[in-house]
Amino acid sequence: MVDHVKDASGGGKPLDAKDGLYLRAPIGGWLVSIADVPDPVFSGRILGDGFAIDPTDATLRAPFAGVVTSVHRAHHAVTLRAEDGAEVLMHIGLDTVALKGEGFTPHVAEGDRVKTGDPLISFDMDVISQLVRSLVVPVVLTNGERFALAVSPVGREVAAGEALATIAAQGETLSAPVGTSAGEATVVKVRIADPNGIHARPAGLIAEAAKSGTAEVIIRLGDRKASAASPVGLMLLGAQHNDELTIEAKGADGAEVANRIAALLGGPEATATVAPEAAPQVAATPEVTAVPASTDTPELWGPGVAKTIEGTTASPGLAAGTSVRITSEDFEVSETGADVEMEIKELRAALKTAAADISAKIAASKGQQAEILTAHLSFVEDPDLRDAAWTLIRDGKSAGYAWKTAIDRQVAALRKLGNPVLAERASDLEDVRRRVLAILLGVSGSATVLPDDAIIFAADLLPSQFADLDLSKVAGIVLAYAGPTAHVSILAASKGIPAVVAAGVGVLCVPDGQPVILDADQATVRINPPATDLADIRAAVVRRRERLAANRAATQDDCYTADGKRIEVVANLGGPADVAVALESGAEGCGLMRSEFLFLNRTTAPSEDEQYAQYQAIADGLKGRPLIIRTLDAGADKDVPYAHLPKEENPALGMRGVRMSLWQPELLRTQIRALLRVKPYGQTKILLPMIATLADLRDVRKVIDEEMKALGRTAPIEVGIMVEVPSAALISKTLAAEADFLSVGTNDLAQYTLAIDRVNPRLAKQLDPFHPAVLRLIQLAAEGAKAHGRWVGVCGSLASFPLAAPVLIGLGVTELSATSGSIAEIKAMVRTLDMSKCKAVAEAALALESGEAVRRMLAQSWPEV
Repeated sequence: MVDHVKDASGGGKPLDAKDGLYLRAPIGGWLVSIADVPDPVFSGRILGDGFAIDPTDATLRAPFAGVVTSVHRAHHAVTLRAEDGAEVLMHIGLDTVALKGEGFTPHVAEGDRVKTGDPLISFDMDVISQLVRSLVVPVVLTNGERFALAVSPVGREVAAGEALATIAAQGETLSAPVGTSAGEATVVKVRIADPNGIHARPAGLIAEAAKSGTAEVIIRLGDRKASAASPVGLMLLGAQHNDELTIEAKGADGAEVANRIAALLGGPEATATVAPEAAPQVAATPEVTAVPASTDTPELWGPGVAKTIEGTTASPGLAAGTSVRITSEDFEVSETGADVEMEIKELRAALKTAAADISAKIAASKGQQAEILTAHLSFVEDPDLRDAAWTLIRDGKSAGYAWKTAIDRQVAALRKLGNPVLAERASDLEDVRRRVLAILLGVSGSATVLPDDAIIFAADLLPSQFADLDLSKVAGIVLAYAGPTAHVSILAASKGIPAVVAAGVGVLCVPDGQPVILDADQATVRINPPATDLADIRAAVVRRRERLAANRAATQDDCYTADGKRIEVVANLGGPADVAVALESGAEGCGLMRSEFLFLNRTTAPSEDEQYAQYQAIADGLKGRPLIIRTLDAGADKDVPYAHLPKEENPALGMRGVRMSLWQPELLRTQIRALLRVKPYGQTKILLPMIATLADLRDVRKVIDEEMKALGRTAPIEVGIMVEVPSAALISKTLAAEADFLSVGTNDLAQYTLAIDRVNPRLAKQLDPFHPAVLRLIQLAAEGAKAHGRWVGVCGSLASFPLAAPVLIGLGVTELSATSGSIAEIKAMVRTLDMSKCKAVAEAALALESGEAVRRMLAQSWPEV
């Protein structure tokens, strides 16, 4: 039998079965080009070449005989390996990983042998088509470096089993990697404590620990393995919370290094000495970042066309300006290298230069920018990336092509793990790729020339691209693909630039020079709005700037309402570096100092003396103003590996906050001792997170009393509780009898009241602290505190909205702890209020049906805020 198929160059030639493997249609439907799949990972052939089928059948079948190497845990994708080693991925639909297996029925498991046509996965088309943006099935050859694919003409109906392509060996077959078995190694088994698994931060810490010794360290997850010195390789394991890993360390200091890494991951379960065996690598199954789809064509986005885009808020604010598109520079690199030694020498020099450049920038940066650059430096120094590039160079590739390909493969692999945090961190790898390629090609970076009030439109912005922008001319940012926790989102928020992300591919079609209204508070972007609307918003932005300048000029005065009610406006702080900015902004003290900055991103807990020194520095910086320090609020999304927290299916509902501290009482006692030493005694108050019952408060009070006695303290220290669990609000009168003050954390209170995960971007718009149910719990907390003469503050995100001030004051709140950037506007708002109006507004808000309705009412009452 001879099938006529089109070869890779676009021509046609008959291919006989002896020339290679027939790849038959795994499902019936409409055959389309892989380039037409509405997802850049597939259409850009990042995972490999192939084709796609828009299915009319509901059963995926084996396209050839072989072995199942991977079935994704969500049952939506499967990888099959032929006898000659060719591996083909079949992926049912886009964004289907989020269904977690709903609607899918697998018929095979990893390791099964199948014949051509055997059923692999069945799925419910009616159900799944309503839940995802596309049912298209990409079929991809994932090891194209070893095999060539020739696909028949697309744009036609095909039946399951019809020959659509051939796969033939391409050059010399590469040998599989072989592990070292000689000698003995220390083996430590450990379960992952981090709720997000191994992502960028722990991967970097593990790599740093591995490089600190001389041992060769391998980490295994089932049949997968990675070098512990490679943060990229570690992330590619796809290790999730509570997965069991095996750490194998071979060398003189193997035991020391292995146990150090185990402590980072979650604490060792067992230790032994054995000779490790090589384990085969198993192909992982991809998933792509979910991005809202757009059915519009570029022609529908021409100049002057009015459009509205919706996304997710990354940084709040209002802006009006002109669209400016920024595209990532696509460097052209030659695939073929001139000389192996010369190409390796050039790449080695480029990596050295890039490392030096990044190190210099780290030295000149601070805070989040420095942390991001440190991650970039670890990627430049990643031995797995370097070795992958060396291998490609030895195969005849150029230095630029080798580096680009090594990075692109890891970017694709990160995005296919189904972990949104890791998918967002892929942009950091792309940033490193761009930086090294620019050095190799001798391309000097040049900042984009921006008009005044530029609204940036881009698929994504790399951290280095953001740093190159003239921020004085950037009014706002709109991105197609980034998420709210991506590094560019964090940077935009730190600079106060309104930003909307995950806005879909329509962002890429907006022409330059179009008038834009960006309402990041509502996560909407209006292209070519009516001239009157644009003029109104521009005027509002100007008034807002002028008002902010006036407010800042008066921000150092204490804050009272118009009828003389004292309202303290204080700052939320994340560490000593925040103190000066807070005082410049008019903060009257600190209402929430998050002590986590001392505990995260390290392998051991901070000592008492280290904590005391930091707390004292903050107290000194506040110059006598009140300082409220929250005890360690770890667990859930904040990992402290040395606490060895147990496995939890729902970590946000488990060992976090004060529960975690009581689980490891020595951590709590050490922190309490450090807090009790801060001078002058009485300036510092202690705030306890996640109090849900009176027993929680009493248990911690007992620890405080014991440590006070040990230190000879006789004067009491004020101890308050966070109201962030609904039960705390409901029994606030009982709690207030023994707590000195109450502080409402609206972020968690909204999460637990509305049953919405605060880190779920799909539900971000519904997690609204203005919701009347949340406001009613704040009212209950205030009433309970008042019964015992206690004061109530709000330190969650709601306190940072000036529009929320009248409602919160009307509910009985007398302290607002906000971000430094919002303090001047909050004070200005409070000074215009009187208590009778605040109470009336609060009562009206409680009677409304939604947070959106509350916002709308407040915006109508105070349109200029």
